[in-house]
Amino acid sequence: MLHIIRALFVGICAVLGGAIGDQVYKHATWGLAAGLGSGLAFVAMELVFTRRVASVLSMLMIGLLVGCLVSYFMNMTLDLVLKETEPVLKSYRNISITVVLSFLSILIILHLKDDFKFVIPFVELKRESGGSKPAILDTSAIIDGRIADIMDTKVIDTQVIVPRFVLIELQQVADSQDKLKRNRGRRGLDILNRLRKSKGVEVQEVELPDIQGVDAKLVRLAKTLDARIVTTDFNLNKVAQVQGVEVINVNDLATALRPVVLQGEKLTIKVIRTGESQGQGVGYLDDGTMVVAEECAQKIGQEVELTITNVLQTSAGRLIFGRPA
Repeated sequence: MLHIIRALFVGICAVLGGAIGDQVYKHATWGLAAGLGSGLAFVAMELVFTRRVASVLSMLMIGLLVGCLVSYFMNMTLDLVLKETEPVLKSYRNISITVVLSFLSILIILHLKDDFKFVIPFVELKRESGGSKPAILDTSAIIDGRIADIMDTKVIDTQVIVPRFVLIELQQVADSQDKLKRNRGRRGLDILNRLRKSKGVEVQEVELPDIQGVDAKLVRLAKTLDARIVTTDFNLNKVAQVQGVEVINVNDLATALRPVVLQGEKLTIKVIRTGESQGQGVGYLDDGTMVVAEECAQKIGQEVELTITNVLQTSAGRLIFGRPA
């Protein structure tokens, strides 16, 4: 629908430009070209301007409209009271009142937009809270797949966005020559189709060609939209936080929801391989948490009861250390 509206707008601009050029300048071709160029320029501006910029422009227009209306009625009242005012002074007075009231109206709307909800057709200013920030999915979160299950729980109830450049990267992974990457990419496309059909995830036509790298584009887009990034990429998580962008790390969320394991508790694991240090064995819990078993390098393939000695928890995951009970 947006593409149809844009095409109609460009067509109308071209027709009006041709008509004006023919009637006024007797050059319909030049008028047609000027109208077509103007229409395309406005469409390009609409595509370049982000939602946040459009919101600010809408507030400026509302402030100007309110200021002009109030100043009009005030000037009419002053004209009735001060009937003998000289025309020159009257003009300066009217212009000054209009400028001052428009400026004050814009300031009031900008300062109070978070404290009231002001609705007119197609424009809505409402309180912005942390929970209302959009969520932008990156490639790793889509391929991971857990985001679909998280959205099933209604934990994320805001607008969820997948930029066009993320979709392009996902397609490139799916077309990779490496079999493992190709399977991951195809899984990501399946997850994305599931999200779009059942969760209403929106793919936005955002390219940002002046910025190199998908991570840099994600951070820029999140800062522009005042949005949060959903990812499992540890490096992207850190880079975004350094630049002041909020991040939902799926690994952190999964870690927070895991059962709490405390020092001194006992657990049983199967030792699968040797660890990095001498005498260590490594096993895993059912949820994938790595367990490092001291003095168990010779017990590969055996089940061992351990007493937990230490638990390390990071954004990359959780690591448990233990010794034989």
